[in-house]
Amino acid sequence: MTATVFDDRPCHLGEGPLWHPDRQELFWFDIMGKRLLSRGAEGSREWQFDAHFSAGGLVDAETLLIASETGLWRFDITTGTRELLCPLEADRPETRSNDGRADAQGGFWIGTMGKEAQEGIGAIYRYYKGELRKLVEGITIPNAICFAPDGRTAYHSCTRSQIIQRQPLDAEGWPEGPATPFLDLRAEGLNPDGAVVDAEGYLWNAQWGAARVARYAPDGSLDRTVAVGGRHSSCPAFGGADLTTLFVTTAQENIPDPGPAEGLVYAAEVGVTGQREHRVQL
Repeated sequence: MTATVFDDRPCHLGEGPLWHPDRQELFWFDIMGKRLLSRGAEGSREWQFDAHFSAGGLVDAETLLIASETGLWRFDITTGTRELLCPLEADRPETRSNDGRADAQGGFWIGTMGKEAQEGIGAIYRYYKGELRKLVEGITIPNAICFAPDGRTAYHSCTRSQIIQRQPLDAEGWPEGPATPFLDLRAEGLNPDGAVVDAEGYLWNAQWGAARVARYAPDGSLDRTVAVGGRHSSCPAFGGADLTTLFVTTAQENIPDPGPAEGLVYAAEVGVTGQREHRVQL
């Protein structure tokens, strides 16, 4: 299966696609370009920032939570204004936010990393009802943050490790016991980037450098792949009116003289229904 171009505005580092069902609109970030972009029934829009933003979560029809290199923010879609909810490594200019997603309980998970991908200086946090708590530390490139339909299972990865971890959760969405390896991609030389879990509990992983998204069963076996035009596929998200469209961001980063296919957003009708994105409980 091959995806086609959904939006042809190139991003240096496209990330964090998020489908807004109330607005029937896809939002995504160009981290290095310091932009938030969107495309929906009313056309395309973008917002320029003065810092690196990377991921977002739904709050309501007019509001997103968005993560930057210094904090988590309440963002008004209509006015483009934002209000700081809490700092996020604001005292560490060497780091920025990266992958993030909301869980079933309304918590927002967000990874941080070095701006030069310095070894082991990143972490994964969870923001829940006003509290920000560090969950994982010693990470280099946090990615693949996503959640199974049961609400009691999280996934995450350090891309450099090439392993996606599975983390049990308690009823409030906090980690319960240790994480264990779910998918080891070292033998195949694959680099796990962003991921999302569909309504059947299968994990879809964008694989940096492989120009594809791969679907894995709950037992870790490969089910299928979707090819995208951009070499660095960075993150998938389900959207569309019936949540059967798979959107995929890509990046130009670390590609000398990138061609016209790099850094675009792609879409494919995959015949599988995604989960509706959870709302963040501020």
